[in-house]
Amino acid sequence: MRVEPRSVGSIVHVVQRGARGLDIVRDAQDHYRFRGLLFYLNDSFSDPNWLKTTGTFRQLQRPDYWPEHDPLVRILAWTLLPNHFHLLLEEIRDNGTSKFMQRLCGSMSMAANAKYSEKGSLFQGSYKSRTVDTNEYLSYLAFYIQVKNVLEMYPGGLPQAMHNFDDAWKWALQYPFSSFTSYMTSTPSPIIEKERFLKLCTNAQLQKSDCREMLAFHMQHHDEKYSDLSLESW
Repeated sequence: MRVEPRSVGSIVHVVQRGARGLDIVRDAQDHYRFRGLLFYLNDSFSDPNWLKTTGTFRQLQRPDYWPEHDPLVRILAWTLLPNHFHLLLEEIRDNGTSKFMQRLCGSMSMAANAKYSEKGSLFQGSYKSRTVDTNEYLSYLAFYIQVKNVLEMYPGGLPQAMHNFDDAWKWALQYPFSSFTSYMTSTPSPIIEKERFLKLCTNAQLQKSDCREMLAFHMQHHDEKYSDLSLESW
């Protein structure tokens, strides 16, 4: 794990990738479980049977008898891809990010091993993280995490998304495993602290026309300026 100076109030970009580049989610159940993990494990209270306890809930919600929600971090933005995920977090308590990531990745590994009869970690070592130290970087991440990464999954990848941008945009709005739709529409999400991100970054709620321009720019210049900031190779 890349360790950088971090304290309460820090904004942290986190990336975790599957071992040997393999998928970390393989079916719809895995995808929805990840979304549940973001909601239920981001809490100082831990119910070891949370999956069974919440299994009948149609929406993400907390049982009435659980203690009041006491989050470990603020989740500002996120996107799940087949073989990795991105999170944008705000540190709100000492070591909150580390504790949350330990819970998240540990739960995912245990579930995958049990479901697919495998052993070992689901992930390629420790997660990577970088403290966001400029407004420019924060604005970039609003686009990178939520727009670039979602459109990358459009059939044909980014080149086709750029070529058929209107269709790709509609497709992206239907993708339920990202904060993209919450920021591009008025759809609420219990996972993210939307108002907090909008306060920190006026560009968090990006406009479609701006995203198209940014996508075109990044497809031409991604390796010149942003490869280190993205914590991954394009």
